[in-house]
Amino acid sequence: QVQLVESGGGLVQPGEFLSLSCVVSASGSGFSIRAVGWHRQAPGKQRELVAGLTNWGSTNYADSVKGRFTISRDNAANTVYLQMNSLKPEDTAVYYCYVRGVVAGIHEYDYWGQGTQVTVSS
Repeated sequence: QVQLVESGGGLVQPGEFLSLSCVVSASGSGFSIRAVGWHRQAPGKQRELVAGLTNWGSTNYADSVKGRFTISRDNAANTVYLQMNSLKPEDTAVYYCYVRGVVAGIHEYDYWGQGTQVTVSS
């Protein structure tokens, strides 16, 4: 059983910053994380990748957030972070934490958080 609990969403003014956290809890044994990321979905739009971080250490950012957002991971705390700086109104969306994990070193599964609302408005 894998559960992703997000926090940090809220209302912020343009130009300000916001930090999102995602705590990954896994019961049982044999689970390991291969990649983590953040996706977002705005009203009327499809869910899109915001930032990704693989177990190999490579990162991937959407062009619209490059230079402003930073994804990181604390392995000891099983926590994924998204630092969002210089926020713009177009960043307004529901942000979802994403984890790709492997069970018993064979079976791959994708997990999603419940989503947290980020609203950028003056």
